Amino acid sequence: KRVGVYIGVLKERGHSLLFVVTYLFLSSSFIKRLPSDRKIQSCRNTQPPVKSRNKEMKYVLVTGGVVSGLGKGVTASSIGVLLKACGLRVTSIKIDPYLNTDAGTMSPFEHGEVFVLDDGGEVDLDLGNYERFLDIKLTRDNNITTGKIYQHVIAKERKGDYLGKTVQVVPHITDAIQEWIERVAAIPVDGEDGPADVCVIELGGTIGDIESAPFIEALGQFSYRVGQGNFCLVHVSLVPVLNVVGEQKTKPTQHSVRGLRGLGLIPDILACRSTKALEENVKEKLAQFCHVPLENIFTLYDVPNIWHIPRLLKDQKAHLVISKVLNLASIVKEPSLEEWTSRAELCANLHVPVRIAVVGKYTSLSDAYLSVLKALLHAAVACRKKLVVDWVPACDLEKETEKENPNAYKAAWKLLKGVDGVLVPGGFGDRGVEGKILAAKYARENKIPFLGICLGMQVAVIEFARSVLCLHDADSTEFKPQTQHPCIIFMPEVLRLSHSLYLICIFVYCLPHSSCSVGLGFKNSYGWHYAVRIKKIDLQCHRQQIRQTIVELPSHPFFIGAQFHPEYKSRPGKASPLFLGLIAASCGELDSVMNPSSAHQHLISNCPKNVFVNGNSKKASNGLADVRHNNGYCNGLYTR
Repeated sequence: KRVGVYIGVLKERGHSLLFVVTYLFLSSSFIKRLPSDRKIQSCRNTQPPVKSRNKEMKYVLVTGGVVSGLGKGVTASSIGVLLKACGLRVTSIKIDPYLNTDAGTMSPFEHGEVFVLDDGGEVDLDLGNYERFLDIKLTRDNNITTGKIYQHVIAKERKGDYLGKTVQVVPHITDAIQEWIERVAAIPVDGEDGPADVCVIELGGTIGDIESAPFIEALGQFSYRVGQGNFCLVHVSLVPVLNVVGEQKTKPTQHSVRGLRGLGLIPDILACRSTKALEENVKEKLAQFCHVPLENIFTLYDVPNIWHIPRLLKDQKAHLVISKVLNLASIVKEPSLEEWTSRAELCANLHVPVRIAVVGKYTSLSDAYLSVLKALLHAAVACRKKLVVDWVPACDLEKETEKENPNAYKAAWKLLKGVDGVLVPGGFGDRGVEGKILAAKYARENKIPFLGICLGMQVAVIEFARSVLCLHDADSTEFKPQTQHPCIIFMPEVLRLSHSLYLICIFVYCLPHSSCSVGLGFKNSYGWHYAVRIKKIDLQCHRQQIRQTIVELPSHPFFIGAQFHPEYKSRPGKASPLFLGLIAASCGELDSVMNPSSAHQHLISNCPKNVFVNGNSKKASNGLADVRHNNGYCNGLYTR
């Protein structure tokens, strides 16, 4: 065996077969002089090594302890912002230990919203935080779940890739996790070529959860696999303050770190959540009992908004500590966070309110509409207004509630009648649909700015058909399959294009207040019907193809419905145009936004240089379109 291997090595080094055979036969004692297996391997390694980019990748793992909901996602995103401000390219991965293959079928009440990526992936809402903070475009593979890993391993086993071996959690599941991380970390997500410099990984759940055990083991192995200087572990923990004594308690964090170390992971950094900054003696106690250097313990205390977190980390020199652990101290620069700081301070100091009613089905949990809430906030800050959201349960607006619970009915209508604008987000099922239709009717009849998204657009069409076209039986076939006037019908092509409830498409569309190319994220299988008859009355559609995706009421100050989800594209400093239009109209500043003066340049500082009008690219004036269409519509807002 060694003779054969050595012959192969000699051939690899450029010797001819004739030379190898002659050398072996002329040497009477060649067997004794054959090098050992270790020397043969050393001989192989004398060849120029193939440079592996994955081995140079730096990894930052963020874990959580004590309780869930500490803000691991915001911490991971803020670390990414800080490293990006240091001149590094950053990507992100979220690990969710649940057995679901993705978040697409999970209840919003249980898990919050489902964030939709550009490739149609239905993922955890934390990936929305990553995209908004880092301004990147992730893929569905950036969200790892137990279901995906087991599905991947079982598929390989069925194909015979394991050659009949007994497939086990260790090493097969743990190896699959590590390989997945390395593969996805190398995918560029910032529009540039080549892999990022740093991959920030968030492990969902809490240390000690049974379902996260395979990931803990895999990440422990992974830290040794990539080597010292390429792996940094940040542990987010809770330091509670008991009201009785008013003292910061370190014991929960001590136990959390002890459990983490017992599982094979040693934290490099402690990020301690608390209501106020940690006292110096508390940090010293944590350093002593958790075996973490004092300068590696940071406080993440409560702040007015999460945009303060990157600056909070910078002020505590977190970038220096992370770069030291990752051996990046010689290449990173001082982070520049002026834009983040000014935006955070601006948001905290806004006083003029704009009140928006969100009429939905899942209003008891604000995370169910997290992207909608963030898009509203981005637009409100752009308009220099303080956002006030009134959550209106759609069911409470219905007539049945007036009989069963008159107090809830009165409270819901009181909220709706006291707002500056109305937003009806998406949803599934027939619960609360009639309440959303009533909200759309109230906004239309009372000239209240209205934005309907997905199901919100559909209920606006149904309401218009019922009230204006007098089609009293008008409905969606989703809710009433036997209706005589199906305004919203099932789109069979969706099933041919997507295996789930979501579909991502790219369209060029024309809109009176926003005309340009945009990525549309669809999360429904229904489109609207009766377009020709509706257009003849007043409600305009703005995609001149078989499937209408945008509608507007021209006689209304601002009444727009969109089948797609613009909230997924909104970013801090780059507000979604439809949300910006809603907020501007609710403030009475829509004309100023559409025809900007020097006093409103802050609204257009991030406008694109080109816009699309009827599918044709035209130059924007001062970064903002001000184009009049042949049909009497005009453009004003911008988008990405």
